[in-house]
Amino acid sequence: MDLRIIREDTDESKKNVNERLYYFNLAHFPEDLRGRYEEVNLFIKDEKGQVLGGIMGEVCWNWLEIHVLIMDESLRKNGYGSKLLMEAEEIAKERKCDFIKLDTLSFQALEFYKKHGYEVYGTLPNVGRDFDHYYMKKDLMY
Repeated sequence: MDLRIIREDTDESKKNVNERLYYFNLAHFPEDLRGRYEEVNLFIKDEKGQVLGGIMGEVCWNWLEIHVLIMDESLRKNGYGSKLLMEAEEIAKERKCDFIKLDTLSFQALEFYKKHGYEVYGTLPNVGRDFDHYYMKKDLMY
C-alpha cells in the first residue's frame, strides 16, 4: 500500500474526515444522544437587513457550543450581546443541553461571559505572545 500525506482544501476530503469522526463518536454515545446536531445562528439586523452582530454555534449531543459572538462596536454596551446570549441559552435549554461551552481571548469578552455565569475551566497562555485563551462553560438547569 502506497500512502501519502497530501495537503489540500477540498470539501470532499473534509467531509470524509468529519464523517469518520462522527461515526466513531456515535458508537460511544448513548442512544438518546445520537444524531443530535443542530446549528444555532442568531443575528441582529437593521431595517435594511444588514447584519450588525450575531451568535453562531451548534447543539451537539448534550451541549451547545458557541463558536462566534460579535457585535458591531456602535451597538456594544446596549444589551444586544446579552440578548443574543440569553436567546442561545434558551434554545439550549429547549434542546435539553446540559451545558454550553465556548472560548474567548483575554482581549475579547472574558468579563462579559463571567457576568453571565460562565466559568473558566482551562487557560492557554501566550496566545499571540501577549494574550491568554480561555475555555469556558456554563451548566444549564432546565
